[in-house]
Amino acid sequence: MSAPQRNTWQREAVRAALAEARGFVSAQQLHQTLRDHGSTIGLATVYRALSGLSDSGEADSLQSPEGENLFRSCVMEGHHHHLICRRCGDTRELQAEVVEEWTQKVAAEQGFAEIEHVVDLFGICERCQRLQTGSDS
Repeated sequence: MSAPQRNTWQREAVRAALAEARGFVSAQQLHQTLRDHGSTIGLATVYRALSGLSDSGEADSLQSPEGENLFRSCVMEGHHHHLICRRCGDTRELQAEVVEEWTQKVAAEQGFAEIEHVVDLFGICERCQRLQTGSDS
């Protein structure tokens, strides 16, 4: 675990912007949002702050299907998984005991121990499905 980071105005600005973001966002998206609101914060500083927030458990991070690192203000404590809409970014945090059981079973069958894993599910949420079919009412 990394050493605690100082609370600077930049880190607080990133924390606040991340809390306001809907779903997962990239460092570049968050940087642009901050700049649009008049901040002079640099992109490298946004990356460092997001990394620190992720390391401390204040933010979730994942890699999108396209390979981009994305971040989200973490609501749920402890190990969990995500269900993420590929269109709008809406994200649901999931406690997934079945995944945990399956992971341990597969690891044991293969002779592995000290298993770590990340499971993020991507799909299309109900709202985006309705918008796609034109039946959003």
